[in-house]
Order: sequence, then C-alpha cells, then structure tokens
Amino acid sequence: IYYYFGSKEGLYLAVLEESYRQVREIEADLRLDDLEPEAALRRLVAFTFDHHLQHENFIRLVMSENILRGQYIAASRSIQDLNVPAIAAIERLYARGLASGVFRPGLDAVDIHASISALSFFNVSNRHTFGALFKLDTAATAYIAHRRDSVIDMVVRFLRAP
Repeated sequence: IYYYFGSKEGLYLAVLEESYRQVREIEADLRLDDLEPEAALRRLVAFTFDHHLQHENFIRLVMSENILRGQYIAASRSIQDLNVPAIAAIERLYARGLASGVFRPGLDAVDIHASISALSFFNVSNRHTFGALFKLDTAATAYIAHRRDSVIDMVVRFLRAP
C-alpha cells in the first residue's frame, strides 16, 4: 500500500477516483446527444438507477465520503474534473428539451443531476431499513422494476413542460 499509494488514505483516494472515473466513462458512452430530449433523459435516469443498483460498493464509498464530510473529494482535482462533462451533458440535454418545448424553463443542470442521483441512490443506501420498516422485499425483481419505472417517470415529469 505504502509503495504504490503512499498511505491508506492514498489508497482510499485512488479507489474513490477510480470509482467516479468508471461511472463517468460509462455515462459518456450513453450517446445522449443522439436521442430526442425525453428519450435521452429516460436513458440517463435508467443508467443511473441501474448503475447504483449494480455497484453497491460505489454507494458505500459515497456514503463513507459523506461521513468524512467530503474531504477526499474536495481534495481530488480529478474527481471534480470528471464531473464537468457529466453536468455539461445534462446542460445540453436540458437546453435541447427547452428549445423543443419538451422541458419547462427555470431548472439547473446540477439540481437535475442531484435529483436523479438522490432518487437512484436511496434504493441502494436505504433498501434494508426501508424494506424492514414497510415489510417490503426490496430485492425482488418486481419491486426493483417498479421502483426503476417510478424514478424515471418522476424525473421526466419534473422536467416536462406543462
């Protein structure tokens, strides 16, 4: 660890940076600019939901970093740089939706990103407590499919023009 990363903290930061790099790399391959705005939004939300569900360790890392008050992310230039294209993609998508009259005005790309992340993140971070509280099998295929559809629909309705 010390030879390659300098410290345990260096290893943690390397894992955190690689986790963000992987998710942003896959996002960049979604080809959102090739789709109509609503279809592109649906693809982005579905990807985020599926990625979080399939990468529970990513969710744990983000939760740990929040417990640490974001100190490593704040110190990592590479993680901050990785998020610039992700927000730019949402800005382009939103602008196209505004121009075509599909999306309502007055929204912010970072807020849209936060909403997508929050709705997707919760399904992994809180699945055990939520399932226990409401007697739900949150790992059941039907439950996950319903939640996925609901999350996509919520985000689309949030952006959709009246």
